[in-house]
Amino acid sequence: MTAVATPPTEAAASGGAAPTGASTRAHALVFAIMVVVLVGAPLLGVYPVFMMKVMCFALFACAFNLLLGFGGLLSFGHAMFLGGAGYAAAHAAKVWGWTPELAIAFATLCTAALGWVAGLLAIRRQGIYFAMITLALAQMVYFFAVQAPFTHGEDGIQAVPRGHLFGLIDLSQPFAMYCFVLAIFLGGFALIYRIVHSPFGQVLQAIRENEPRTISLGYDADKFKHRAFVLSAALAGLAGATKAILFQLASLTDVHWGMSGEVVLMTLLGGMGTIFGPVVGAAVIVTMQNYLAELGSWVTVVQGAIFVVCVLVFRRGIVGELGALLKKSL
Repeated sequence: MTAVATPPTEAAASGGAAPTGASTRAHALVFAIMVVVLVGAPLLGVYPVFMMKVMCFALFACAFNLLLGFGGLLSFGHAMFLGGAGYAAAHAAKVWGWTPELAIAFATLCTAALGWVAGLLAIRRQGIYFAMITLALAQMVYFFAVQAPFTHGEDGIQAVPRGHLFGLIDLSQPFAMYCFVLAIFLGGFALIYRIVHSPFGQVLQAIRENEPRTISLGYDADKFKHRAFVLSAALAGLAGATKAILFQLASLTDVHWGMSGEVVLMTLLGGMGTIFGPVVGAAVIVTMQNYLAELGSWVTVVQGAIFVVCVLVFRRGIVGELGALLKKSL
């Protein structure tokens, strides 16, 4: 059957249609505000390392949202891409002596390959079965990280050199590192935006809304879901590799199943299926972890309470509710 150029109309009804001129202008305005905040925050006295951590997790959440919010696929194992890329980048930079851009590119390719294999296994099932398969695969990666000699077990890979970008720019300088992380985040965010509003993204959202009808129009749903899974894995790996270079550390924390739960919380809190929601959700969660650290393990209780309130009161998430109030797609 010949594929039809226009995806099912259900996608359009849910915001899946190509953005209108007004919507594009709204996105451009919000993007400009986001850039101004990220550029100006360190100038206003905000701790640069905190902002870089926010950007790493925001990119991770955006990558996850590409799969869940726009593809309708709930993964409980995305930590394997964040943590796996961290180990790959840290090992390449410290043991092999690679420059940071090569280490991060290598780690991103590794997670793309891992996502390709994991996706082939996971997309054969749907719903909770898909989620459980991704969780099982993530646990396999976690135990590999515990046992593999090069990961150093619970100690992780420490003292990872930041190195010189392209052999010229010393990333040990805070300003240079901040600009590097900012460029990666904005580039990754722009790529996700382009994917979502491309014909591929439109078909992906059509599959999310009504997979049988999309298949009846001639689209190979499994192929589209697999490609989305690989893209999401690669972008999550990009975030993990950047984080490892930033903090000069790759540890079990990033590959633990709890990290997979955190990114789900970030996405739902900010607004699943929105463009800017995961960024806001990541900023809220990282801010709570940073400024409520004195509470110790009670931080998770506070996060749980906020999540419950969000689900009951803000069903669309923070950005989703704001967009509904303004009648704009954010």
